[in-house]
Amino acid sequence: MSGELGVGLGGLGSPEAAGVTDATAVRVRNLVVGFGPQGDADPVLNGVSFEVAPGECLAIVGESGSGKSVTARSLLGLAGDTAWVRADELSLAGSDVRGLSEQHWRRRRGRDVGLVLQDALVSLDPLRPVGREIADSLRLHTRLGAAARHARVLEVLHQVGLPDAANQMRKRSGELSGGQRQRALIAAAIALDPPLLIADEPTTALDVTVQAQILELLASLKRAGTGILLISHDLAVVGRIADRIAVLSEGHIVEQGPAQEVLTRPEHPVTRQMLAAIPVDKPRGLRLSPRAAAPVPPASTSSAFASPAPPAFVSPAPPAPPAFADHADRAANRDIVLEAAGLVKRFTRPDGSEQLAVDGVSFRLERGTTLGIVGESGSGKTTTARLVLALTRPDAGEVRVLGQPFSAAAEKQRRLLRPRLGAVYQDALSSFDPRLSVEQVLRDAVGGAAGRGRRGGAPGSGDTSGSGGSAPTAASTTASTTAADRLRVLELLDAVGLPPGLLGRRPLSLSGGQRQRVSIARALASDPQILICDEPVSSLDVTVQAQVLDLLDDLQRELGLSLLFISHDLGVIQHVSDQVAVMLDGRIVETGAAARVFAAPQHPYTQALLGAVPRLGF
Repeated sequence: MSGELGVGLGGLGSPEAAGVTDATAVRVRNLVVGFGPQGDADPVLNGVSFEVAPGECLAIVGESGSGKSVTARSLLGLAGDTAWVRADELSLAGSDVRGLSEQHWRRRRGRDVGLVLQDALVSLDPLRPVGREIADSLRLHTRLGAAARHARVLEVLHQVGLPDAANQMRKRSGELSGGQRQRALIAAAIALDPPLLIADEPTTALDVTVQAQILELLASLKRAGTGILLISHDLAVVGRIADRIAVLSEGHIVEQGPAQEVLTRPEHPVTRQMLAAIPVDKPRGLRLSPRAAAPVPPASTSSAFASPAPPAFVSPAPPAPPAFADHADRAANRDIVLEAAGLVKRFTRPDGSEQLAVDGVSFRLERGTTLGIVGESGSGKTTTARLVLALTRPDAGEVRVLGQPFSAAAEKQRRLLRPRLGAVYQDALSSFDPRLSVEQVLRDAVGGAAGRGRRGGAPGSGDTSGSGGSAPTAASTTASTTAADRLRVLELLDAVGLPPGLLGRRPLSLSGGQRQRVSIARALASDPQILICDEPVSSLDVTVQAQVLDLLDDLQRELGLSLLFISHDLGVIQHVSDQVAVMLDGRIVETGAAARVFAAPQHPYTQALLGAVPRLGF
């Protein structure tokens, strides 16, 4: 840190100020963490050991539930009221922090360790300007006057690369973009110049270009001498800045070593599985995950928050051949199942100005193929999906489904076509009624599909009078319908690789991957020909993401589905797509066969996106 302010603040949290000579940012020996009364349950962390030196980045990687965030929170005294924490050594900036009271922890947070979380919008106070939020930490932990605090806020905002910092510091978090919010959060974490920065999934769900900027920012902090503990599930991301990598699985570190060694010569099966799950540069049709046996739920669930049983992985099957490689040869013989022509959508901002969200978007989706739409946040991807689904009315242009007018049709006519379209959304949990069980969610979808008519005919087209006998009674019809619906629900669960034992569970008690599988099962209830997938894997761990992508691939092969797949993740789009459309500011700026676009991008924006994709190469 340069300048008098930086020097003074640097001494505040330094080992010399604490009266110790050990300059290690953090040292952990045999960390054990559990929840509830000790001895009543197995610990969620057991025997974890590591250390981080100044100017070094240690990345702890693992799937959800492996204990990554519990590790980070234990270093901040934030493991929770019901948690118990034991360690042979737990020190920050050379000072033992075991047994600290909450009052003492408040003095150490920010000074000896800073924290950057995944969701900056939630982490920042929505009611305070970001400049004031940063200044408050300086007011509480230093003796700087108002003018000096203001100067320090500007200094750290400039340090994290926030453009026009003097004006941006007056804005609240909701007025900033995702990348700007994350920079402001990092500025708040480093304002007191702590020797250790814990970054817990700081780039998850960010656009690839913003992700690259945040990773470069963290790398610059490392070069300036800050120790960084980076928590992530994505080995390709951490490979950009990590000096060492520790792989965490079920509360144990199963592999640890120099980053290059772990990424190029992994020894543990968990590490190898995580590397295999990364979709970047993996050809279309190549399987990303081992074939999994369906997870069996616990016999009884004492709490709605009980953890689901982990999947039992079997030996990986040989990679599937790239079954879609002959797409170009067969394209001329494919039907067009979905067509958008000249779609335009405008919105009015709160200040009365007009935003052109979608500007002349046109594309065609061929039967049995996947069209990937990629772009950064705000490019118009989700608005396009809503226009396709007729959830939003276009200001101009039209959507045609199976050759028939859809967006321009009356709702009565659209209702006949709606079963042909299924939708899978990013946040499966918020798309479910949390009061309903899995069975109720799927029964509702099956019942609605039956009322609208499934693939093969319009509602009411069948002969229900029977042949040579009296009409069925209402009771027998109800019983028959109930049995048929349950059979259909079981078929849907089987199609997405889930066991019948999950039927009684509510969405909140399922894992992220299980919820997304239920979401896909619900979308399949009407036997659709087209699936609209809007960021369906962006919030999932890389291994769970791989399982869901493989599932969609399998379903496409088996059912002949056509997919409109929307994502900001170029690695995912490259892996799943036959055709690609790149969106920028509401327009499609480049389109073509996926292999061509990724091998030889023509538009500068596409080139910039591809250049920002994290890869494992050194």
